[in-house]
Amino acid sequence: MKNQTDKLVIVTGSTSGIGFAIVLKLLESGYSVIGVGSKAESCQNAKIKITAQNPTAPVVFYNANLANQQEIYALAHNIKEYLTLNPNLKLHCLINNAGGVRDWYMTTSEGYEYQFALNHLSGFLLTYLMVPLLKDGIVIFTASSSHKHTRIHWQDIMFQKWYFVLSAYKQSKLCNVMTVKELNKRGIKAFAVDPGLVKTDIGNKGMTGITRWFWNIHKKSGTDPEIPAQTYVYLCNRPKSLGLYYYNSKIASYNKEVDKDSETMRLFALSEKLCGISYKERISS
Repeated sequence: MKNQTDKLVIVTGSTSGIGFAIVLKLLESGYSVIGVGSKAESCQNAKIKITAQNPTAPVVFYNANLANQQEIYALAHNIKEYLTLNPNLKLHCLINNAGGVRDWYMTTSEGYEYQFALNHLSGFLLTYLMVPLLKDGIVIFTASSSHKHTRIHWQDIMFQKWYFVLSAYKQSKLCNVMTVKELNKRGIKAFAVDPGLVKTDIGNKGMTGITRWFWNIHKKSGTDPEIPAQTYVYLCNRPKSLGLYYYNSKIASYNKEVDKDSETMRLFALSEKLCGISYKERISS
């Protein structure tokens, strides 16, 4: 493949697991990369691993706790500064891959349920902030097949009355796919990727007791992160691809709730309210 280092891709949740594998695949394919991790130490270690193999790899890392909206704004500011200092680069793709699980009820500094905030609102807000820079670029969300077996719990969307980790996780992933549907309706090319079951530590970071034990057993039958990473590169290389939801670089079926305009529009409006933003104003400006 020809050198594409003028094309920049942002990957959140990029210091381990699927995200780190995506970064490696993108660099191999000639892209420049901005990686985002939640901790400065993790970002430093990821950079060391990459440059040990390729000292001139066009990659930088920023740390930000994406469950906190103020840190998302700070991250966006850093990205804009980086692009100003590197005018040869064009933002080609934003990959909203950051995500997590918590088997106990937890809220963010804004008072939102943790999984809803990190898995959904973080990508929703970061995409909004990157819209002026993306121009003809694309947005990719990391979804999950688990989204197919749920709906939006409008009566208690933050699960304040009855919290169960899997219910909250499934809903957050349904939100990802619904957001992709609404972004495309607004002229922002977006995709959702189902990575499948992957051998990562996502369950180890936010689960305890029997749920942690179950995840350690369950993930053993998963694929290596390099396998789903190929789908993200596939879409980066083919930004005009048709389809909404991809698995193993092929269009796949998704939850029928996503095709209910009343549901997706309601979620989009609520997400705007919770983030204090208006996509209409940003896109039209």
